[in-house]
Amino acid sequence: MLLPFSFQKEPYLILDFSATNPDLATLDLTNTATFTDYVFGKLRAANVRVGVGGYNEHRVIYRRSEHFNTSEDSREIHLGIDFWAEAGTPVLTPLDGIVHSFRDNANFGDYGPTIILEHTIDGQPLYSLYGHLTRASLEGLYVGKEVQVDDKIGEIGPYPENGDWPPHLHFQLMTDMLGYEGDFPGVCSISDRDKFLSICPNPNELLGIAGL
Repeated sequence: MLLPFSFQKEPYLILDFSATNPDLATLDLTNTATFTDYVFGKLRAANVRVGVGGYNEHRVIYRRSEHFNTSEDSREIHLGIDFWAEAGTPVLTPLDGIVHSFRDNANFGDYGPTIILEHTIDGQPLYSLYGHLTRASLEGLYVGKEVQVDDKIGEIGPYPENGDWPPHLHFQLMTDMLGYEGDFPGVCSISDRDKFLSICPNPNELLGIAGL
């Protein structure tokens, strides 16, 4: 379990943040309050608590931040799954493991407070990343701290604390950390898409959410 929510029993909304969503052309995505009103307005209209989606999605929402647009080859391919839910929602670990690293990535549009766990699956390392948490989620952590399935490791953070996004959890899996600590690209360029998708498997293979 990743959130205190049953994707088998409770309704949820799949959210589209690609260029095929006409709503995004009319929104000022640089205004986080406006962006948040849009996301949670969608959830309320659908009478659900959680919005979900985004793996391998070619998104336009990163154009709001220079953090993703520092070169001609902008990063717009999303490498994890996002869970849009109220700030303060507990985040649980779906696998046994240890704390690999953690950091407050405090750039506008970045992860904000981030935790990365290390797991062993069939004798091979697997890493899981939890981004856009509360700063309090980092308190008391240390590298090597053991965690077990369904342990609470943090909470979804509010903006601007969470990197200045509408409240959500970015959940991502990696088979190779490429030397990163407390951070890992959650978005890549089109030219790097195949490289990063080979390192970042679809988290839904673990979660099994219908429709993703």
